[in-house]
Amino acid sequence: MLEFLLYTLLALVVYTYIGYPVIIIVLGKLIPKKRKLDLNFEPSVTWVVPSYNEEDIIADKIENLLGLDYPREKLQIMVITDGSTDQTTEIVRLFEGVEVLHKKERAGKSAAENRAMKFVESEIVVFNDANTKVGKGALRALVQHYADPIVGGVSGAKGILVEEADGAESKGEGLYWKYESAIKKADSKVNSLMGAAGELVSFRASLVQDLPLDTILDDFMQSFYILKQNKVMIYEPDARAEETSSASIDEELKRKVRIAAGGWQSISRLPFMFNVFRRPVQSWMYISHRVLRWSITAFSLPVLFLVNALLVPAALEFKVLFAAQILFYGIAALAHTVRERSLPGPVLAVYYFCVMNYAVLAGFKRFVLKSQKASWERSARKK
Repeated sequence: MLEFLLYTLLALVVYTYIGYPVIIIVLGKLIPKKRKLDLNFEPSVTWVVPSYNEEDIIADKIENLLGLDYPREKLQIMVITDGSTDQTTEIVRLFEGVEVLHKKERAGKSAAENRAMKFVESEIVVFNDANTKVGKGALRALVQHYADPIVGGVSGAKGILVEEADGAESKGEGLYWKYESAIKKADSKVNSLMGAAGELVSFRASLVQDLPLDTILDDFMQSFYILKQNKVMIYEPDARAEETSSASIDEELKRKVRIAAGGWQSISRLPFMFNVFRRPVQSWMYISHRVLRWSITAFSLPVLFLVNALLVPAALEFKVLFAAQILFYGIAALAHTVRERSLPGPVLAVYYFCVMNYAVLAGFKRFVLKSQKASWERSARKK
């Protein structure tokens, strides 16, 4: 019985982090969906930037957006500054033609985006974090996909700016996003992107739903409501939103725990994604890419360690596996003690893997205790 449990848990971990990525990437190369693209497609767009106390960067952000390669008469830039107590609102008002929405009350990002949608009259709406920079061609890269009526949303790619001297928190975050981007690209080719990140995401405005005010991962949830309306989400790697990495591993962990708590919340609010009879491919992709990583697999790791410890006397193979686990977690512990230094790639991968799975467990605690606020705090990032 213990042996069966051990091999089941081991298979689950391997499938989640290696098996599914390999399968979906291969399928993406063998049987990609053919989607209509039109490089000259120019729908009207509202570009929304939710901002909270961003006085130090908001002017640069608006200048960045004013440099987009897109007809100005078809692009409305809107900045939401709800709850901001610094000069963010006043700075935005200095830019002619840029709309600003401000309320003193800070109700969170979902409330701000719900309110912004009441002022959106364009065909497409883009949500983009204030602390990111986008390339001149980012908007055209996004909207070209909307020439296909089956497309309900398009997500851009997140890029982490990493310097050679950066520590584990920077290179680990950058390594993770390269891994995640490869899976997202394959998901999109096979059927649909399984959840968009909020750094840069766009939707057909007519499909956007009001979200509950306590929603933690707003743009992620919105992307699944697009799927619920029988449309698909596309991943566009040429539309990049770049930002610096978290200032420290503690800041990155804080962000990961918030995302994990939001992941648990999302699982509880997306029952339709488990309907394998109505949406078999999407259900398989969602469970494999999101649910396992955000729930069962993280809990499997400590259980796998304990079961393996009990089986050590039984056979040589269990001794070898247990020694490998001790080495694995030992490397992560050592990396944590020297995390401010530059670490080799394999060591970095081990360390970041452990940080991510710890965040899932901590996020579960917050989800159960309902202690994770929907309003987000700015994560300190490197300058």
